Amino acid sequence: MSSIPFRVGVQQRILPVYRAPFFEALGASCEGGLSVFAGMPMPHEAIESRLNLKGAAVQPANNLHLFRGAAYLCWQRGLLRWLEEWRPEVLIVEANPRLLSSSLAVGWMHRRRLPVIGWGLGAPQPSGRLASVRGFFRKRFYCQFDAMIAYSTQGAEQYIRLGMRKERVYTAVNAAVPRPASAFPRRLELDPGRPPVILFVGRLVEQKRVDRLIRSCAGLGSIRPQLWIVGDGPKKEELQALARRLYPSTSFWGAVYGEELDSFFDRADLFVLPGTGGLAVQQAMSHGLPVIVAEADGTQADLVRPQNGWIVPGGDGESLTLILRQALADADRLRQMGAESFRLVQDEVNLENMVDVFARAIFDVKQDRR
Repeated sequence: MSSIPFRVGVQQRILPVYRAPFFEALGASCEGGLSVFAGMPMPHEAIESRLNLKGAAVQPANNLHLFRGAAYLCWQRGLLRWLEEWRPEVLIVEANPRLLSSSLAVGWMHRRRLPVIGWGLGAPQPSGRLASVRGFFRKRFYCQFDAMIAYSTQGAEQYIRLGMRKERVYTAVNAAVPRPASAFPRRLELDPGRPPVILFVGRLVEQKRVDRLIRSCAGLGSIRPQLWIVGDGPKKEELQALARRLYPSTSFWGAVYGEELDSFFDRADLFVLPGTGGLAVQQAMSHGLPVIVAEADGTQADLVRPQNGWIVPGGDGESLTLILRQALADADRLRQMGAESFRLVQDEVNLENMVDVFARAIFDVKQDRR
C-alpha cells in the first residue's frame, strides 16, 4: 500500500463495524496520523458501530438526527472543534447533502488553503417535483470539493456528468477485506447426498430484501438448498415466521463476526444479496464464492461480472428464482465462478487497492493546492 506523508482527517456520519478494516488500513498508511470524526446511528437503523480503531484516532461526534425517511437530515455537533484540535492537512468527508454541517468543514479547510475530498455513492439525476432546483443545489454541494472518490464506476460517471473535473474523480471500489493471504479454499463436492448451501450475510432490514430470497428458494421445486441467514435486525422475527411457513430449510444464525463468520463463508456454496449493499459481496468473493446480487446502487457492477456471478434486476423475485435454479444446476461452473471471484479480490477489489486510490487522490489535491 502507498505511504501518505500527511495528517489526514475523515468525517463520517457513523463508523460501522464493517468499515473499521478500511480505516485501520488507511491509518497504517498515514505517516502524519489519521483521525476519524463520526457519530452514532439511529436505533432503528440496526447498524453496529465502533468508536475505536487500531492505528487511528476516533473523535465521537454528537449526531443530531432530524426527521426520517426521504426528509432525513443530520447535524454533527463538535465538527469545527475537532478540526481545530486535529488540524488535518487533508480532509475527506462523506459526500452526503443530508449532512448539513459538512459545508462548514469545507469552508474551514478552504480558508486555510487546505484541500477537501468528498467520498460517496454518486449523484443520480433528481426526478419529480422541483427536480431542477434540487439538481442546482446538488451540483453546488458536490462541486465545492477539490476531488471526489466514488464507491463505483457508475458513481464516478455521475460526478463527472455533474460538472466535476474528470481528472479529479476517482473510483475506489468498496472492499471490506484485504487480498487473501491463503490459497483458494477447497469445498465439499456438490452431489445429491449433500444439499448446497446458500448464504446471506447482512442486516435484517427491509432494504436487504431477505424475504425475496426466502420466497425464491421456496419456488425452486425439487431443488432444496440449505439457506443460511447470518445477521440481525428489526425484521428478524418477521423473516423467521415467513421461513417457517414457506421454506423450513432456512437457518438463522444471528450476527456473527471475525473468524466465526469466515467459517460460514468457507462452508457455503453460493452467496446471495437480494437487496442493497456491497461489502459482504466482496468478502464472500475473497472466500472463493460465486455471487448473486440485486441491481441496486451501482456498486455491484464493479464486483459482479458474468465470469463470477449474476446481477438480478431490482425488485424481480421471479428472475432471482430462475438464476438460483440455473446456478445450482451446474456444480462445475459454480466452482469455476468461485475461482474467478477469488482472483478478482486478489488482483483488483481489495483493501490495499482501495487505500492506494485514496493515497493518489490525496497526493493530487495536495499538489493542486501548492
